[in-house]
Amino acid sequence: MPESRVREHTWQPFSTGHGFLEAPRWYEGSLWASDFISREVIRFSPDGEHDTIMKIAGMPAGLGFLPDGSILVVSSEDRRVLRRRPHGELEFYADFAHIAGGRGNDMIVTSAGHCYVGNFGFERGKDEPRSARLTHIDPERRVNPVEGELMFPNGMVVDGETLIVAETYGHRLTAFRIDNDGRLIRSHVWAQLGDDQRPDGIALDSDGGVWYANAQAAGDTSGFYRVEEGGRITDRIVMDGAWAVACTFGGEDLSELYVIGARTSLEEFYAGRSDGFVGRANVGRRGVSGSQ
Repeated sequence: MPESRVREHTWQPFSTGHGFLEAPRWYEGSLWASDFISREVIRFSPDGEHDTIMKIAGMPAGLGFLPDGSILVVSSEDRRVLRRRPHGELEFYADFAHIAGGRGNDMIVTSAGHCYVGNFGFERGKDEPRSARLTHIDPERRVNPVEGELMFPNGMVVDGETLIVAETYGHRLTAFRIDNDGRLIRSHVWAQLGDDQRPDGIALDSDGGVWYANAQAAGDTSGFYRVEEGGRITDRIVMDGAWAVACTFGGEDLSELYVIGARTSLEEFYAGRSDGFVGRANVGRRGVSGSQ
C-alpha cells in the first residue's frame, strides 16, 4: 500500500525583532509568549504589535491561565511558578526545585486549575542528558512529582482526559491519563518519531492530531509537523534557515496556527543571542479550546 503524501504548508510573518520566544498561548483574543532573552512575558495584538506584561528576573518559560484569570509563569532559573492576578502584582505561587533536575521549562494549566510543569533534568551545556519527571501542582498549590521518567519533557497539550507531552530527546510524544484528582497515571508512547525529530512546543487540532516544532534541526527538516497517534506524519511547514520552537492555534475561530522560530545556534543561544519571530499559517484545521 503506498505511503500517504505529506501535505506542505507555508507561513507568513506576523511579528519580528524578538529574542527567543517560547510557550505561545492564545487567551482572550490575544497571543501571549515568553521571551527567554529579554525576560519578558509579551502579549500580541491581532496586527502583530506587542506590549510587555511583566518582566521575570529568573527567565520566563511556560505560561498558563487559572480559572480566575490569573497568569502563571514558570521562572526557569529558580524553578518556581509565579502568579500575576488580574490587574495585580507578581507573587509567588509554587516551588518545584526539589523535583526538578534542571531548569524549569514548559507548563500547562487545565481549566480545573491543575498545573503540570516540565524541567530540563540536567544542566544544558554542562551535563549529559538525563531523564526528568513532571511536576503536578494542584489547585490547592500542593506540589508532587509525576511518576514516569521522561527525556527532556517539553510542550504539553490536554485532549479530554489525556495529557500529551513532547519528549525532545526521546524523539516521541508520550501520553498520560488524567485521574479524577488531576494525577497523571498510566503513561504510554503516543507517537514514536524518527531520530531526526526532536519535538519541542506542541499544539492539538480538532481532528486529534498534534503539531510539533522539530527543535534545533537544520535545513528543510526544520519546521512544524503534524503527527497522528501511532506516529504517522500528515502535514509539514518548513522553516529553513531557523529553528522551529513552538506553536499554538489562535484567531477568532482557532483556525490560524501561530509558529515561533529563532535564527540562532547552540553557541549563540547559550551566549544570549537569538533573532526570534512569530509566523502564521493556515493549515486547514482548527485548534481545541482549553487544550493548552
